[in-house]
Amino acid sequence: MQKHRARRAAALLALVPALASCAPSAISPYAPERAAAPTRHVVVISIDGLRADAIEAAGATNLQRMMREGAWSLDARTIMPSRTLPSHTSMITGVSPEVHGITWNDEQVDAQGRVRVPTMFDMADSAHLQTAAFFAKAKFRHLIHPDAPDEVEAPRGLEIVLAPQMTQNVIHYLRFAEPDLLFIHIPDPDIAGHSTGWMGTPYRWAVRRADAAVEQIRRAAVARFNGDVVIIVTADHGGHGRDHGTDALEDVRIPWIAWGRAVQPGQLPTGIRTMDTAASALWLLGVPVPPAWEGRPVAQAFRPVAPPAGN
Repeated sequence: MQKHRARRAAALLALVPALASCAPSAISPYAPERAAAPTRHVVVISIDGLRADAIEAAGATNLQRMMREGAWSLDARTIMPSRTLPSHTSMITGVSPEVHGITWNDEQVDAQGRVRVPTMFDMADSAHLQTAAFFAKAKFRHLIHPDAPDEVEAPRGLEIVLAPQMTQNVIHYLRFAEPDLLFIHIPDPDIAGHSTGWMGTPYRWAVRRADAAVEQIRRAAVARFNGDVVIIVTADHGGHGRDHGTDALEDVRIPWIAWGRAVQPGQLPTGIRTMDTAASALWLLGVPVPPAWEGRPVAQAFRPVAPPAGN
């Protein structure tokens, strides 16, 4: 364990200068002592290509129920370019493409290397938390650093892990593991959007399939963590026609839903950005958010944290 922490500390130290040089203040290579945490476990589920208005249009009943019981916005925003890899990189690193440097949208690990700034997995790991990620596309390999996440599944080449297989993989993993921070990527709506068009019948069917996957994962997480979990469901981008990547509202508007015991139910105000997802995940786990991050915790989505006994 000490050797593992030494390797992780060295790796995280190597990432700090890149972030510090692009932002007004640097982050510590080690997370300070954890603050009072609203929850012990966080699951972030990103549904690739999910337009905010598709939740109702497709009849995604499980997401609708999570909205009724949780905190939600259908007016959050992703980054530009509104493409899968840059957007997910911002979602996981808490910074914009101008800082994290990933503007391409295909797997180029051999040529470009891994993302050059710390991810939420790095920061959670530095606070001695267990992390895991299930990526459906090979290009997500850019987001994997040495030993962070602790457990990771990502295909190679042109393979894509669709929602039914992804659900099976995650549920199997949760039978034996208890990660503090778990990230899951579901690709189906994006694939249908590119194939036949956003908001068409195949796309709406793919949204419902992703919706069913979210519900199965939610149930498995609640059972595994005895209800002490917050689940955040969001998207990397929307789409129109058979593509995305522009600054059109259909491309950049995304949903942001938080569900769980620590959540304060209700509609959230405008202004949520995809970078806020990583910041919210760390904050929920009691890990200080790096001051250089552009993302900030969506604190209004959660119940106030009770002060320690005796204070």
